[in-house]
Amino acid sequence: MVIRFKLLTPNVLMSPRLLRAAAAAIAVLALPAVASAQVYSWRDANGVLVVSNRPKGAQVSTSQVRTYTVSNAVGFRATRPALSAHDALYDRLIDQHAGAHGVSAALVRAVIQAESAFNPFALSPKGAMGLMQLMPATATEYGVLNAYNPAENIRAGVAYLKSLLVRYGFKEELALAAYNAGPGAVEKYGSVPPYRETRDYVARVRRTAGSAGTPQSIFKTVEINKDGREIPRYSNTPPSSPASAPAPAAPSGR
Repeated sequence: MVIRFKLLTPNVLMSPRLLRAAAAAIAVLALPAVASAQVYSWRDANGVLVVSNRPKGAQVSTSQVRTYTVSNAVGFRATRPALSAHDALYDRLIDQHAGAHGVSAALVRAVIQAESAFNPFALSPKGAMGLMQLMPATATEYGVLNAYNPAENIRAGVAYLKSLLVRYGFKEELALAAYNAGPGAVEKYGSVPPYRETRDYVARVRRTAGSAGTPQSIFKTVEINKDGREIPRYSNTPPSSPASAPAPAAPSGR
């Protein structure tokens, strides 16, 4: 059967490469095999083309729609995550343990992708093991007998990730930084450590999970007017500070 898609989007001139990328993005939507189907699209706040099997709705801001990266489709995002064969294989375990701990399943998948690319036998030079790259001490703490067993690894990895989210007041970027560089590094700096490896990791995981566009920190400043009255101001941009020094090299935590 030949399936014809109608892409509802403003006129866009696409090169063959972009057309192939668009096809990959559309395939992620897993549309039913009908004679024709509509694929809706719009551009997000960063100008990236988003494809969906449902219209966005005139009253919905682009920033309110969760989107996901698509493998082999640079320049496109989709409103459904792209599941690799490995991802689908562990999907039930991820949903089970993410649901039990109240953690986003998309976030868990993104962590696994970044940590091991869904290789259950991954072993880092520092000794981190399995899908979620558990360090030996963490595996012991969570009662893991075989860190290369996907069920045990995901159970412990999600529990550990939840503990970090709780520890840092559910600030996702801090929990991810601690997962990568260790809680000690986060507490040393009081924020995401200035290590390139860690910052790239946090950005990559949040982008894959579809949450990179959501501000996670609100900064408060107080202005004093001429009458001595305090006027609070709130922003997602930190107050200006002196130019920072070059980022130090990251001590590889795992």
